[in-house]
Amino acid sequence: MAFDLVHYFAEQTEIQKPQLFSQYSREKRSHYIFELNALVLGKLIQLWREDENKLYQEIHRIDPLYLQEIARHLVTSSNNKSELAPKEQEQALMEILELQFSEIKQLDDTGNFGPTGLKELLAGQIEHLSGQADDWVWSTNQLTELIGTKPQVSEELSLDETMKEFNQMVHTAQQPTETNHHSTIEIQELPIPAWSKIVAPIVALAILVFLYCQYSNLIH
Repeated sequence: MAFDLVHYFAEQTEIQKPQLFSQYSREKRSHYIFELNALVLGKLIQLWREDENKLYQEIHRIDPLYLQEIARHLVTSSNNKSELAPKEQEQALMEILELQFSEIKQLDDTGNFGPTGLKELLAGQIEHLSGQADDWVWSTNQLTELIGTKPQVSEELSLDETMKEFNQMVHTAQQPTETNHHSTIEIQELPIPAWSKIVAPIVALAILVFLYCQYSNLIH
């Protein structure tokens, strides 16, 4: 398995560039730094696929104009959905590009990777990047095979909350109808097993149907 560059670059960015996004909270700062490092690294992989010899030479030259060209291309992409303002994002991308180029050059110089070794290193980053960023990142840097790899966080239907809400509804419905007899339905809350988060929506729906029938009988 190839060395995980994206997390390494993000860590180095936080250490080496303390002024970058310093105006944001720690969580926001870390988020933006990681997101832009994923954006840049994905772009380097895509550029390597286009012309590995050119990118290899540029890594060893570290020409600010070339870095600016990459940064501007990313910022002006119609797929770029970053929360950052364009000017702020471009400046940050320039700094991250310079850091990534410098780190890759140092790895090449010390490890004697050469073009073949760097090709293997960059190709191995796909597994580390997979699922690490939103789809707009991969659309922007054209690493399109990673689109759809980030797990979607869906709002879970809580079985506990469903039971409590229905209990409250039944209790409220009973209060206005004071008669000689009082019918109450006690709903016992059972311990929820560990796997309930997976099946909770299905179980909750079934319970709702059952309780609705009971509720209908109660009010009629």
